[in-house]
Amino acid sequence: MTEILLLSSASFPPGVLGCSLVLMAQGFYSAADDVVELNPSNFNREVLQSDSLWLIEFYAPWCGHCQSLTADWKKTATALKGIVKVGAVDADQHKSLGGQYGVRGFPSIKIFGANKNKPDDYQGGRSSQAIVDGALNTLRTLVKDRMSGRSGGSDNSRQSGGGGGSKKNVVELTDDNFDRLVLDSGEVWLVEFFAPWCGHCKSLEPEWAAAASAVKEQTKDKVHLGAVDATVHQGLASRYGVRGFPTIKIFKKGEEPEDYQGGRTRGDIIARALDLFSDNAAPPELLEILNADVLKKTCDDYQLCVIAVLPHILDTGAAGRNSYLEVMMKMAEKYKKKMWGWLWTEAGAQMELEAALGIGGFGYPAMTAINARKMKFALLKGSFSETGIHEFLRDLSVGRGSTATVGGGALPKINSVDAWDGKDGELPVDEYDLSDVDLDDDIGKEEL
Repeated sequence: MTEILLLSSASFPPGVLGCSLVLMAQGFYSAADDVVELNPSNFNREVLQSDSLWLIEFYAPWCGHCQSLTADWKKTATALKGIVKVGAVDADQHKSLGGQYGVRGFPSIKIFGANKNKPDDYQGGRSSQAIVDGALNTLRTLVKDRMSGRSGGSDNSRQSGGGGGSKKNVVELTDDNFDRLVLDSGEVWLVEFFAPWCGHCKSLEPEWAAAASAVKEQTKDKVHLGAVDATVHQGLASRYGVRGFPTIKIFKKGEEPEDYQGGRTRGDIIARALDLFSDNAAPPELLEILNADVLKKTCDDYQLCVIAVLPHILDTGAAGRNSYLEVMMKMAEKYKKKMWGWLWTEAGAQMELEAALGIGGFGYPAMTAINARKMKFALLKGSFSETGIHEFLRDLSVGRGSTATVGGGALPKINSVDAWDGKDGELPVDEYDLSDVDLDDDIGKEEL
């Protein structure tokens, strides 16, 4: 019978809303449990090359919600033994696995189905009963797909030997195209110099291909992996001092290339590429909430939306508003590696949003951070300053912030408004027609 494996692994960057900081011993599971412990050494063999359906939780030992889930996770593994496998990866210890699959919060549960290279996020409840129900529903879907011929299980021709990526995402670089594609692009490149006869190069090839596919998707094609056959393009190899194979070099705009010093697994390569992407990425755009689409797209695209409600323009003027926006942009730059969304609105412009977030029409400027997937939010309780906001976001990033549920359990109605023109506000001028008013009727009369 096809088995479903549920894995648990710590998130790669510290999570956002939801986990409290608790120091404890590493690892939640032992050999006596029915939970399968996974790590970079056995993940490819156990998961990627299997025909099983895996439902995977990524955990961090210090995460309070992860600790609370442990008993249910063990219970789930026992209940589904022989039908569904349940596993766990400590991603604090094995960050490469968390980074490889884009894990950014704790606990994160992913479903590795017929296509092991593109796991789906598990969105169900966190009780053992809910997880079991979700696993069995997913199993039924997989079986139906296989019966209809839509799924053939694992693709061993690609995944055996550590495959799982397509060579098409590795850019073939030559003497003729290297300068144009790499040096003139202004983007980040990781370039492998290889020799076809090199055994270590052959071992690296499937890891490089898998990493290239993942990096292309996760960086929106802003970081590239390329390969140079150094036995054919000897001029390039000589130019960059290549003396052994494989040699990997990192190319960044306006800088001398540097040697790649990391590990050679796909997880190591992906993690380094994502670090390079974050280091060289522009700070996220700070958008005014002009309509529902702006809020929805930002909160859907990013795990966390940071929203400021600024005082009315008549209360601060352009200079005051710009000072608040400048603080937000500095914080967006500081936290750009988190890849959060950043939004702002004027007090009173989105009253339903303010009500849903408990801002309540007073205390401006205010700031909140929303996890739209969980419909949870946290409010800034300190000062609206670089120090106050930094402390607020720092606590959230390590799971220490207190949270509440968004009012109504969904994003509220958003009004369409005009964009701020960058100018001071003007009081409305009311014009009255006094031509039919006789102002002299009562002049000179005294009331007894």
